[in-house]
Amino acid sequence: QVQLVESGGGLVQPGGTLRLSCAASGFTFSLYDMKWYRQTPGKERELVARITRTGSSTDYADSVKGRFTISRDNAKSAVYLLMNSLKSEDTAVYYCNAQVYWGTLNYWGQGTQVTVSS
Repeated sequence: QVQLVESGGGLVQPGGTLRLSCAASGFTFSLYDMKWYRQTPGKERELVARITRTGSSTDYADSVKGRFTISRDNAKSAVYLLMNSLKSEDTAVYYCNAQVYWGTLNYWGQGTQVTVSS
C-alpha cells in the first residue's frame, strides 16, 4: 500500500522556520522524483520545490527561491522541505508528491497545514 505521510506543519511567526517531512512507503522511493506543492483555498495547487530521484538536481518556485531547501534521504525513503524566513503568503496546505522518473505515475500525501502569522 502506497503511503506518503507529511508532518512538521504548524503555526509559526513571520521570519520563522519550519521543516516539513514526508515519509514514503509502498513503492521504490529511489525511482521517484519528489515534489512539494502547496494550496490555499480557491487557488490552484502550486509547485514549490522539486528534487530528482538521486538528489542531484533541485528546482524552486521563484516565490521561495533562497528561502526554502528541498532534500531527500533515499535510505529512509523521506523527503524534506526546510522553510526559512517564512512570510504570511507562505500560509497553505503543503503536499508531498512522488512521480516516477520515467513517466506520469504519481502519488500524493494528505497534506500538512502551515500557518504563518503573528
